[in-house]
Amino acid sequence: MIARRLLLGAGLAAPLLAHAQAFPERPIRYVCPFPPGATNDNVSRTLARALAPRLGVPVVVENKAGAGGAIGTRLVAESKPDGHTLLNASAGNLTIAPHLSNVGYDPLRDLAPIASAGEAYSLVAVHPSVPARTAEELIAFARRHPGLLNYGSAGHLRGALLADEGRFDAVHVPFPGSAPAVNSVAAGDCHLIIDPIAAPLVRDGRLRALATLGPDRWDAFPDLPTLAELGIGREWPGSGWFGLFAPADTPAPVIERLNCEVNDSLIEPEVVATLRRFGLRPETISPQALGRRVAADHAAIGAALQRLRIA
Repeated sequence: MIARRLLLGAGLAAPLLAHAQAFPERPIRYVCPFPPGATNDNVSRTLARALAPRLGVPVVVENKAGAGGAIGTRLVAESKPDGHTLLNASAGNLTIAPHLSNVGYDPLRDLAPIASAGEAYSLVAVHPSVPARTAEELIAFARRHPGLLNYGSAGHLRGALLADEGRFDAVHVPFPGSAPAVNSVAAGDCHLIIDPIAAPLVRDGRLRALATLGPDRWDAFPDLPTLAELGIGREWPGSGWFGLFAPADTPAPVIERLNCEVNDSLIEPEVVATLRRFGLRPETISPQALGRRVAADHAAIGAALQRLRIA
């Protein structure tokens, strides 16, 4: 009986091992669910360049934007689970969008976590016409002029949380991605954005940064306080992060191979420097740890959206 079980186990494991050894068999389709120029797009292209020589096949970034990242995410969730179609996901399209509309996928059931690209920092930035040089001044101005300010985003949550905690009214202007959102703020059509993509425009003087949002001070803007230092956002659910995902039921050896290659690339100095420039703090974690993060953020953000009466 023991011998039979050993033989059966070996028989089940053999196809998985053979699949992992053969992987990848062709170019990898790497889906970015946001438009070109967005932070998600920049992260996708950085990792694609790092992974291609490691995997020995082209890793081709394909932008499938729309519906807050839901269109590209659903495409991956419905793809063949063989590791050749991957998703560069963010907290937004896995933990926010599914609460706001019928996106056509369950982020906890229909996707397999692979690896994290890193935790993201964000800038709280305004158009120079806004008469505020600190977050406190922004909140005070917004309270004096209820409903005057608007904020552009590809999601909704951070601007809504700031308005809620600051006790002021502001209008959300939705965009299909962070790139068009930040361009609208730079043009003066919108007033405020909370996103890492604001960094280049702040450096160019086209936007004014008031604070950062992240696990600690952003080393690219060391003089800017975090919102938490100002007593804001300490209880906000989740954090900004980016990660790689595959369709559910992708073989475990393929997930493990991809996790290893991503984590190894995240210690390469050039990759680290590039991701930091885009506002990420690279981190190497297991698929299981990434899955636990998604589940925790999904639950906490769902509760926050209900409290804010957004969901």
